[in-house]
Amino acid sequence: MALLAVMGIPTYDRFIEPLLRLLAQHPDGLSTKKVYETLADTVGLSTEDRQELLPSQRQLVFHNRIGWAQDRLKRAGLAQSAARGVWQITAKGRAFLGGQRSPFDEAALDELTYVEAGSKASATEVESATVATETLRGSPDEQIERALAEIRASVARELLEQIGASSPQFFEELVLDLLHALGYGINRQDLQRVGRSGDGGIDGIISLDRLGLEKVYVQAKRWQNRVGRPEVQGFFGALAGRRAKKGVFITTSDFTHDAREFAESVSDQMVIIDGKRLTNLMIEFGVGVQHKALRVPTVDGDYFEEL
Repeated sequence: MALLAVMGIPTYDRFIEPLLRLLAQHPDGLSTKKVYETLADTVGLSTEDRQELLPSQRQLVFHNRIGWAQDRLKRAGLAQSAARGVWQITAKGRAFLGGQRSPFDEAALDELTYVEAGSKASATEVESATVATETLRGSPDEQIERALAEIRASVARELLEQIGASSPQFFEELVLDLLHALGYGINRQDLQRVGRSGDGGIDGIISLDRLGLEKVYVQAKRWQNRVGRPEVQGFFGALAGRRAKKGVFITTSDFTHDAREFAESVSDQMVIIDGKRLTNLMIEFGVGVQHKALRVPTVDGDYFEEL
């Protein structure tokens, strides 16, 4: 099979033809592992392409797209699963190939990628082909993950807006709620807000044990501008003044390069968290955020494992 000249990973619909032609060369069936390896070579995927993961970090992108290409072929009756982990062309698939030139025309691909809801994948997943920076058509999994990523980004922005509209005292309490959700303190009462004039930069104290012998000190900055090295170094000095061994500096904005460099040099005693990481943690641990359950069905292969 001739190599196809491609840039990056083809969209799942562009894997349909090479997959069907590969299965036709192996009428007794081909293992999914062999399919992945062969098609990666066929379309000329680079080492980087072969290592690219979905946003969930749970599956390789090209595996996912080839899997959805097989799904479309199976739904059209052109391929089947001969056994677990083995794909095979059908008689209908061989007949279909006999009536197609290479490459498949767009009408054939449209028919194979038809979505039962009444719209075609090409109409909903592809942006204008004349735009150089177009978003390539992705598999349904990728569409879900892109939508979730967009929702997370929108929620993160709104969280920062809500925090910006709140009082400094509220933000200090929010930070302590988040740290408790992360597992700091035996109970919420072990996290105390102490921010006040002359506190030396300390906004909260966390007792890590019941007797309060081990503590983490917290500073929370609800800022618009980036936090510089003087502020971070000042907080570290406040820790030293209390003979503290652990500190967390959290801001809604960002840290300058010098501030990050200093924090890295004392990372065994102090951790810094910027606005992006703050909102990601709030979303992950459900602080100020509600989660809707999204039930995405996948086949449980273990259930069908023959004894």
